[in-house]
Amino acid sequence: MKKGLFLFFFTAVLAGAAVCSQAVPAWRSAWDQAVSYESGRKDGEKRNSRGKDQAAETYAEDELPKEISLYAQSAVLMDGDSGRILYGKNEKEIRPMASTTKIMTCILALELGHGEDIVTISGNAAAQPQVHLGAPAGRRFRLKDLLYSLMLESHNDTAVAIAEHIGGSVEGFAELMNQKARDIGCRDTYFITPNGLDGTVKKENGEERTHATTAADLARIMRYCTSQSPQKEEFLDITGTAAYTFSDQDKKASYSCVNHNALLTMMEGVCSGKTGFTSGAGYCYVGALRDGERNFIVALLGCGWPPHKTYKWTDARKLLQYGLDHYQYKNVWKDVKIPAVTVENAVPEDGDISHMASVHAAADRAPSEGLKLLLRQEEEPSVSLKMKTRLKAPVYQGDVIGQIEYRLQGQIVASYPVYLTEGAEAATVPWCLKKIIDSYLE
Repeated sequence: MKKGLFLFFFTAVLAGAAVCSQAVPAWRSAWDQAVSYESGRKDGEKRNSRGKDQAAETYAEDELPKEISLYAQSAVLMDGDSGRILYGKNEKEIRPMASTTKIMTCILALELGHGEDIVTISGNAAAQPQVHLGAPAGRRFRLKDLLYSLMLESHNDTAVAIAEHIGGSVEGFAELMNQKARDIGCRDTYFITPNGLDGTVKKENGEERTHATTAADLARIMRYCTSQSPQKEEFLDITGTAAYTFSDQDKKASYSCVNHNALLTMMEGVCSGKTGFTSGAGYCYVGALRDGERNFIVALLGCGWPPHKTYKWTDARKLLQYGLDHYQYKNVWKDVKIPAVTVENAVPEDGDISHMASVHAAADRAPSEGLKLLLRQEEEPSVSLKMKTRLKAPVYQGDVIGQIEYRLQGQIVASYPVYLTEGAEAATVPWCLKKIIDSYLE
């Protein structure tokens, strides 16, 4: 009898171990046909931003609509909310950007400095070429006042003074500019000067870099300045001001600034912008327009050379008007059926060791919220579910296992995580052994 009991328990232990390692019965193999999850998250990664849109940019055709002809060598019309490029002309071509550089100088000064900071004009700043404020070395100003000089009159000496105050030197500030550009997602932008004067540097590895960007990157920077930066409202206040007067700290002189962004009065809804010109860059412009819930960004590079100073206004108005005429917000939300998820080696809900455990999942967005995208009349995004329908225990409530993707022209324009609404414990050897013994004794 002892020998029989020994054989029984020995067999039970082996069976328990086998069951725990092979908890999925062969007849359940159909569950193996899972949809691949391509979001880049690892299995079981916790969700961390429920209900947050994960918008991505989409590039439209390489050429602008036939009804629009542009002077600019490179141009972009961007959805200021999602960052999607609605149309582009040579939008990835690297070009110098002149004083449109100063939008980056301004936003960094707002984020890293304080308006009441006192900035002293250095000899280097005072020596900058026109257009300049003209303050002598040693003169002191509030940082806030200098930002109006920077953005309304585009003063080159002011840009250097701000850069030296924030970054310690022009070179140090350029490093901050380039890091911010990378953070924003600009892959083809390199800053050398804070004022946008044409420049080239040779790096230690012998690589030569030029002060330049692309129309796409310039639009991204403007989008950050006007809608993403924690200092966006201050940026909009400054760049939307028509005129501003200030004095230095010692009241030795008074300075007046007038906004040279003529589009502010040309088009209703224009709320920000910056012009630029150098002999290498030609006329450049970047601006923003708000119309109700719609936000548009326009960026122009190489938009004519003297005497064609007004080409940039013609191009900017054409692009912005095209956006206003052809793009509206549409609710494109579609209910997607999310299947139950099989969990291998898990404790089944009914406790029956012969059954497969499964858990439920849901999208990280309520249908009542909807999904509004800025689209042309004929545009309709495709919707797909990408998730794993088979996992290994243990799994936990809140684990991200996939995502729902909305695509236009093959590019993701919005996505929402799919997460588990419940968890499942792993079926351990002791648990399996107990179940086997219980079933044998019944």
